[in-house]
Amino acid sequence: MTTVTLTKDNFESTINDNDTVIVDFWAEWCGPCKQFGPTFEEASNNNEDIVFAKVDTEDQQELAQLFNVRSIPTLMVFRENVVLYSQAGALPAPALDDLIGQVREIDMDDVHRQIAEHESEHASENANG
Repeated sequence: MTTVTLTKDNFESTINDNDTVIVDFWAEWCGPCKQFGPTFEEASNNNEDIVFAKVDTEDQQELAQLFNVRSIPTLMVFRENVVLYSQAGALPAPALDDLIGQVREIDMDDVHRQIAEHESEHASENANG
């Protein structure tokens, strides 16, 4: 599958409309980003059920700030609108493949349940002062 270019205009819809989206925050001038690019593209071609997307941090500074991207490359994994992974640094191909495997195995019903419990705890804490 072709890697998608994300902008502030299509970021939200891409995350909302797809089960799993892996986002590479990068910049043209970044050496490690350029080295990671072929690894990211290969993973995209090998995992057609996942959307692989890139955010050019120079062009999309608002998105980089929104997600608190401080160094690049930064890789983020969204599944069912939940950030499951966010880390700076280029991954070697075996590590990226391992990450993709782990993301596939996560029980998202359990994740959503835990988020709901956490949110209800905070809501009751806030209500109690």
